[in-house]
Amino acid sequence: MVKKLASYLKEYKKSALITPIFVVLEVIMEVLIPFLMAKIIDVGINNGDVHYIVKIGTFLIISAMLSLAFGMLSGKFAAKASAGFSKNLRKEMFHKIQDYSFENINKFSTSSLVTRMTTDVTNVQMAFQMIIRILVRGPVMMLFALLMVLSISPKLSLVYIVAIILLGIVLVYIALKAHPNFEKVFKKYDHLNRVVQENVQAIRVVKAYVREDYEKNKFKKVNDEVYSLFKKAEKIVAFNSPAMQITIYTCIVLISWIGSNLIVGGSMQTGQLSSMITYAWQILASLMMLSMVFVMVIMASSSAERILEVIEEEPKIKNKKNCIKNVKNGDIEFRHVDFVYSDEKDPNKFALKDINLKIKSGETIGVIGSTGSSKSTFVQLIPRLYDTTHGDVLVGGKNVKDYDIKSLRDAVSMVLQKNVLFKGTIAENLRWGNKEASFEELENACKLAQADGFIKEFPEQYDTMLDQGGTNVSGGQKQRICIARTLLKKPKILILDDSTSAVDTKTDALIRKAFREDLPETTKIIIAQRISSVIDADRIIVLHNGKIDGIGTNEELLKTNKIYQEVYESQMKGVEENA
Repeated sequence: MVKKLASYLKEYKKSALITPIFVVLEVIMEVLIPFLMAKIIDVGINNGDVHYIVKIGTFLIISAMLSLAFGMLSGKFAAKASAGFSKNLRKEMFHKIQDYSFENINKFSTSSLVTRMTTDVTNVQMAFQMIIRILVRGPVMMLFALLMVLSISPKLSLVYIVAIILLGIVLVYIALKAHPNFEKVFKKYDHLNRVVQENVQAIRVVKAYVREDYEKNKFKKVNDEVYSLFKKAEKIVAFNSPAMQITIYTCIVLISWIGSNLIVGGSMQTGQLSSMITYAWQILASLMMLSMVFVMVIMASSSAERILEVIEEEPKIKNKKNCIKNVKNGDIEFRHVDFVYSDEKDPNKFALKDINLKIKSGETIGVIGSTGSSKSTFVQLIPRLYDTTHGDVLVGGKNVKDYDIKSLRDAVSMVLQKNVLFKGTIAENLRWGNKEASFEELENACKLAQADGFIKEFPEQYDTMLDQGGTNVSGGQKQRICIARTLLKKPKILILDDSTSAVDTKTDALIRKAFREDLPETTKIIIAQRISSVIDADRIIVLHNGKIDGIGTNEELLKTNKIYQEVYESQMKGVEENA
């Protein structure tokens, strides 16, 4: 895991390597200071040698200034390395998510991915900065300080060695006990973020149904769970501080007592005892800092595992070598296609079963069926948002698996069931379909989608700023902007997945008329709940329980298909009577 994470240092590797060098130099200067102080007391002051005091005092001041300078430099390079490291981790995760198929995305919840890219990366960043500074400083400080202590009094150095061993045992115990609890905490964080995200996104629905109290209680429940888990983990970690305090003060008492006896006996000088006490603080403070690093590393190790889960997740859909980059036309063919979702517990429960179908380029195909009949799944196989479990889907006479994914999806455009707009102007949102599109092309696409009229009613027209998610336009307006955005791609196949449900029947009819007249060579697949949206299609497919129950024109299905007859009668009876 460490090796994998270290590979993301990249251009910040130099800063990460320089930091420990400055840390070591800082420590050397700090360790020299007590030694020089002892010399001033035991030699300079005791002998009344002013020249010696000034000489050693000068070295002491220089050491202190160098220690400060090296400390600042180590902090500067550590900050650069850790911030760059976290930047690269977030970049790698974000880029990896962009390559995920729908199947990969279904494995991680949105809230979990957000937590991993924010909280988890921050934890790893903090731990990394501590590792290249404090984890280096602690052992080096203890080593040099112990060497100095040994040179002064080997007998007293035993006190430090015993203290280090005891604290080491305490730290290992804390690490083993705390790590599982922190893992549970971060999983619960995902749940907390999901609750918050869901509430914020659906705040209008919450207010409309006066469910604020229910949402508060739901948040309180998960928030209390996070608190309880964190409290349990922190209780274990809390043992660290008192253990450190007891050890430090015990060591100082022992050193003072033993050292004072040695001074009385004439085997130690006052300056040496003073330096021994200072080294005690340095050694034990290093241990305390190391314990802080261990706590942070315990938390960060759980975060690092979650980050690597995202990075190491292999996209289920990939390009083949020497893939095709040109889609010839809008012909579509399904050959004995079966599909089952990867997270489906029953492998025999197919969402689609034995789909056989040929669609000619330029045809308009309607798709209807009850909720759960796998209409969306059916069309998502065409641009390869999912891969078939069995069988093949062909576009332009070639298997979709043989195409370059980008080229295929540029040729097969979908307006998804859930319309999404991004914060920015209407023009900026439209150019998602074609970033190089001229204003005339934007306008023409919007005219085909029946969006030009309402857009020009806004004071800023195409420069009107949309809120995140397009919350400042109506559902029907949002759908028409999304349709126009898709048309700018000039696709060979256009798929509308129930994308005119919020549009009135007159506007829906005008959109279909524009498609017939202006996109004669584009294959059009329209999923709809309303019969009126597909009634004039060249053929209509009736899906039922993942299978094709019927296919034909409106007139043919009225004669041969019971499901279509029932839907037609329930929707069109009143319309025909009024007509």
